Amino acid sequence: MATASAMIDFSNLPPLPEYHLTPLPSLLPPIPDKLLTLLLPIFAYWALSMFFHWIDTKDYFPQYRLHTPAEVSKRNRVSRWEVIRDVLIQQVVQTAVGWVLGMTEPDDFFGKEQYDVAVWARRIRIAEKSIPRLLATVGLDARGIAKTLGASHPTLAGALQGGQYPSLENLSAVGSASKVGTPGFAGWELMLASAIYWVLVPALQFGLAILVVDTWQYFLHRAMHMNKWLYTTFHSRHHRLYVPYAYGALYNHPFEGFLLDTLGASIAYKLAGMNTRQGMVFFAGSTIKTVDDHCGYALPWDPLQHITSNNAGYHDVHHQSWGIKTNFSQPFFTFWDRLLGTVWTGGDVSARYERSRLAAQKAFDTDNKKTTVTHSNPADSGTQDPKPYENDLRDATDLPSIPIKNRQPEPPAGKAELQAAGSRQQILDDKKDGGPGVLVDEAYEEKEARGFLRRSPRKRAPSTLSSKDGFKGLRDRVPTSMHGRARGIIGVDGSR
Repeated sequence: MATASAMIDFSNLPPLPEYHLTPLPSLLPPIPDKLLTLLLPIFAYWALSMFFHWIDTKDYFPQYRLHTPAEVSKRNRVSRWEVIRDVLIQQVVQTAVGWVLGMTEPDDFFGKEQYDVAVWARRIRIAEKSIPRLLATVGLDARGIAKTLGASHPTLAGALQGGQYPSLENLSAVGSASKVGTPGFAGWELMLASAIYWVLVPALQFGLAILVVDTWQYFLHRAMHMNKWLYTTFHSRHHRLYVPYAYGALYNHPFEGFLLDTLGASIAYKLAGMNTRQGMVFFAGSTIKTVDDHCGYALPWDPLQHITSNNAGYHDVHHQSWGIKTNFSQPFFTFWDRLLGTVWTGGDVSARYERSRLAAQKAFDTDNKKTTVTHSNPADSGTQDPKPYENDLRDATDLPSIPIKNRQPEPPAGKAELQAAGSRQQILDDKKDGGPGVLVDEAYEEKEARGFLRRSPRKRAPSTLSSKDGFKGLRDRVPTSMHGRARGIIGVDGSR
């Protein structure tokens, strides 16, 4: 009995076209593409950062700010010049690694595209050869059906017969009299093959690269927070920015910047098998997403804020003293946080992010209790599995030394309480740039804001938060001199 593979004739396939390779011209002459791949992420970083800095200094969209200029200067533990210096150091390292990576890549050529499309068309034709056998397993005679459809639907009939298209055969003379037919591709085969080659394969490559870089950064980023030595030695530098801003996105310890960002993106690029121009898009896109996540604005027309739940609002929680051990995912998606239980569960903190976004947030909260940007609900705190924070309250050995008044308000009981305890302890562990002063400053700021609320004649908006979870009307009442940020973040809890 013949095997299944023996029943399929692989010899009668359309021939593949000849091709001639030609060096691919530069996208922007006279800059070589490999050099442009190194320069474009740096240009994208500073161009987008300066855009946000411009609207920041001009105060064009105060209603969408997550934090105010006064808060940036008051709460951050590092000067802007130090941030710029360290970002430039990381970009020098990034460029050097990229240059080495480029030396391992072959030069780019064009001229083989039709050949590659034809290869995919051949694979489709080979797959068609199994159609008669597949139909026979359900009792259908593929050849009989094809004979019936031959006159009205010749292409469909050819596919049912296993990719036999007599009308597409090209006749060529052999000797002086005889002729032989050379099979050709059907139009639909070439169209599908082109879609696979030009769209599906690149999409899968980008999808794989995103998966790799998200996985790489999540687990290393999480390790930087869960291990005290790693945090205090390397990662605490990035968290000197309690109030992130756009060009602080790559403010890191140089070793961390190399390990998390540069090496992670390089591995993703290699594993996805991208070419130079794909890498150009991937590296620049990753940079833009990282800057956008640190921009400090929840702009409603910014597509990057809405494509995934990982955005400026989501990541801003991670920079707060009460959420620093949550929301580790970056730069694209949040699935690892959700799968492994490290997403912030303390509910909506919009009341803490202040003023002119109150109207939008009030509508957001009262309109059928829709989900916030961080997809966080205070009820989750009491229902979600406490992993991986079961021991954080026990290990917060320094926290009892801080008076309750200096670490208020309390988050919802349950998982959020454990997350807050571990986060505050991590602030205390950072002797150089954290410590009790951070918690004291925030408690004082909270007290001042509550006093202003009591004096304000404005009517407070209804809140879905409990009294101990915060003061939702804060952003509608806080004076600019103290907290001039308008409309607070959507989707972060009111318990700083």
